[in-house]
Amino acid sequence: MPTAAQSAKGRGRPHRNFRLLLVGETTSKLGTSVTSVLLPLVAVTTLHASPFVVGLLTAAPWLPWLLIGLPAGAWVDRLAPRPVMLVCNAVSALVFVSVPLAWWLGVLAIGHVLCAALISGAASVFFSTAYSAYLPRLVATADLMHRNAQLQAGEQGARVAGPGLGGLIAQTVGSVPGLLLDAASFMVSSVCLIAISSDTPRPDPAPRRRLRREISDGLRFVSGDRCVRAVTAFAAAVNLAMAGLQAVQIVFLVRTVGVGSDTLGWLVSCGGLGGVLGGLVAGRLARRLGTARTLLVLQFTAAPFGLLAALAGPGPRLVFYVLGTAVLFAGVVACNVVIVSFRQAYCPPELLGRVTATTLFLNYSTIPVGALLGGSLASVLGARPAMWSVTAALVAAGGFLLVKPLRGLRDLPGAPVAES
Repeated sequence: MPTAAQSAKGRGRPHRNFRLLLVGETTSKLGTSVTSVLLPLVAVTTLHASPFVVGLLTAAPWLPWLLIGLPAGAWVDRLAPRPVMLVCNAVSALVFVSVPLAWWLGVLAIGHVLCAALISGAASVFFSTAYSAYLPRLVATADLMHRNAQLQAGEQGARVAGPGLGGLIAQTVGSVPGLLLDAASFMVSSVCLIAISSDTPRPDPAPRRRLRREISDGLRFVSGDRCVRAVTAFAAAVNLAMAGLQAVQIVFLVRTVGVGSDTLGWLVSCGGLGGVLGGLVAGRLARRLGTARTLLVLQFTAAPFGLLAALAGPGPRLVFYVLGTAVLFAGVVACNVVIVSFRQAYCPPELLGRVTATTLFLNYSTIPVGALLGGSLASVLGARPAMWSVTAALVAAGGFLLVKPLRGLRDLPGAPVAES
């Protein structure tokens, strides 16, 4: 862990290492956001895939979390995180180069595209776990909130710009060649990682034991600590409801509200703009209110705005959707900044990879379930009642924050939030 002198030094000067990480990660997230548009387009327009196969393609990047999410944490804790991240970037870049290459050779098939999504998802499991363990080695513990907020703002900005950029690329150079942009973004991320000069020593790894025992250490920490357990359950519930919202919103806007394709893109991007705002204000709110109180205030102030989205209609009534999703996403992203910073500051360094993998495994496992429930509700009840249901579930997720000891705390346990 950094000393007090290192922490003061990190606060008192621009942090070159963090700037490199921020540039690399934002660039990589932009490439991933572009690919989220281009890869389904490749399947639909080039390979003429069925809706079921497109659904498989959407689920493929998340499947590795269910298969290798828990052991990934134990493996990452045994290794230095930066080499793991570099290897993951290299694998992802090669995967997205292989798709245009196969297309140019005339051998591209839907199985190749599905494998590309699956392999890139597996690389993301290891990268995300290693990245969460790497950040606390670059910045002072008290600065984690501010730095995570900047990273989240960059990620949300990339998510806003990515779909529009992806559509432009598809129109100009084509959806298949456009995947080379994502490969290039992973290379930029790697160059930034290589340029980082870490000034904090790596913690001594714990003695190696059987993989099952090491995985159980992470599970035991998450389930046994009341604060960690509560915020993990809250995040999983939010992901469940958010996945349902994202599964329903396009059908709702197009078939119920009657939005055209020219308006749909910017309406959906309003949530991302709200996310940028949430990343920017999270640290300020945490310093003023305390981290535990900030979670409560954000959840029970921002989440009810999501109910407005279900009131959307043609013309001026679109403002309900814009306002509702923008404020909702701002609250979700700001809460995520607080939770990630808490986990990084609170967990023992030698357990951080396993604890991160465990929490992400639990959080991401609810995404496909939420998407399935949202789609089922829309099929049975209709799109607007489904919107009411999933946004109400987002409000109800706050119940996990009302348990003891969270409701009586000003701050979550761990280091205080530094002034930025």
